[in-house]
Amino acid sequence: MLHSITHSATDITHTISEDAGYGKKYSICTLITNEAIYSKMLESFLKGGFSPDFCEYLFINNTGENAYDAYNGINKFLSTARGQYIIFCHQDVLLCHDGIDRLEACIDQLNQLDPNWAAIGNAGAINPAHMARRISDPHGRNLRQSPVGFPAKVQSLDENFILVRKDANLGLSNDLKGFHFYGLDLCLLASIRGYSSYVVDFHLMHLGPGQRDAAFYACKNNFIEKYTKALSGRFLRTTCENFYLSGSRIMNALFSLGVARNIARKYYKNRLPASQGNKNKSP
Repeated sequence: MLHSITHSATDITHTISEDAGYGKKYSICTLITNEAIYSKMLESFLKGGFSPDFCEYLFINNTGENAYDAYNGINKFLSTARGQYIIFCHQDVLLCHDGIDRLEACIDQLNQLDPNWAAIGNAGAINPAHMARRISDPHGRNLRQSPVGFPAKVQSLDENFILVRKDANLGLSNDLKGFHFYGLDLCLLASIRGYSSYVVDFHLMHLGPGQRDAAFYACKNNFIEKYTKALSGRFLRTTCENFYLSGSRIMNALFSLGVARNIARKYYKNRLPASQGNKNKSP
């Protein structure tokens, strides 16, 4: 017997609010392996104006062993952080130059220039030939390089410092692991969602030089393998339409013709994964 409904719709429903109700303005998130180094980073942020009054400092403790890698760790931060803006930074960055006033000026500038921005950083690639950098690190001091000035729209961001908008609802790939190429993964997924990424004129110091070891190249190979599959051309079908999708307009038009779709349909007719069986064949 169904229970009688005792509540009216107005008692249990409400409209969504434009006010996101962020708990803090900034969430500063770090994977730490050295508490002493992290303490210096934390001190520099506090001196740079990132007060606990409107900032929260979140960390994942990897000092004994790696409880999280960068991909699942950042996804964990993204799901739990309360800030309007979420910062991911290495434990060995120091705000020796610019502080919160400069960062907020960069954010205000981007809000006017491109309301669809989702991520910003201090170093990244504009294209295969050009980089944008605003950083001091072991490779150079006070680097201020960009062929297009700042902010510079980029296809990837260096992972030493990345800020994302909470309301962009970004995330990293669930099927990638490790500590490399997650800045590229973030920017690529943001682009697919219709957002942009930028390098801005925010100068800080990164103490680490970075390294290309065996783990780096393993991550690179896994990244290429993942996106080779993810971005490959394919036939797609909804409940009411089917077509071919790829990065080529010519291929899209050619393989979306009726003849090509019929050939594809016959090919896939009996190619269900073994776990699904083929009892419920498409009509």
